[in-house]
Amino acid sequence: MKERRVSEAVIHRLPKYYRYLQELKKRGVERISSGELSAEMGFNASQIRQDFNCFGGFGQQGYGYQVSVLLKEIGAILGLTRVYNLVIVGAGNIGKALGRYAGFDKEGYCVKGIFDVNEDVIGKRINGIEVQNVAGLPAFLEENDIQIGVICTQKESAQEICDELVAG
Repeated sequence: MKERRVSEAVIHRLPKYYRYLQELKKRGVERISSGELSAEMGFNASQIRQDFNCFGGFGQQGYGYQVSVLLKEIGAILGLTRVYNLVIVGAGNIGKALGRYAGFDKEGYCVKGIFDVNEDVIGKRINGIEVQNVAGLPAFLEENDIQIGVICTQKESAQEICDELVAG
């Protein structure tokens, strides 16, 4: 199968399409044309058709695009149809807020662990997940299939944590 190159400009527009299509779906819109997308999003209708054709096209001439199908296809292209396991390092205000964020599950992200150096928060639970000592991070990464590390630490320790996450 021949490999196709997709321009960076198209790649940068895909999340915008995805977010807008989510809004359309919430509003109950079932079908939309490239012209209607153009009027709503500010992109040229021809450009929208060309962007979608980079991935095989998803509509029918004179009919437009089924919003749910287009949303599903663009979601797959963006890698949003699978679950990504993540860890949060730093259980301060930002780390706690992220740990409590219910939207992760809805969007395909599963918080597997939360880590900190502060003895006052280690052992406490955030959204049902026990905060662990950051010293155990390398072993946790080795034992779990983690794709994403979210760093919520002081800037002085962020690079060291980043290096540990990359190594893991």
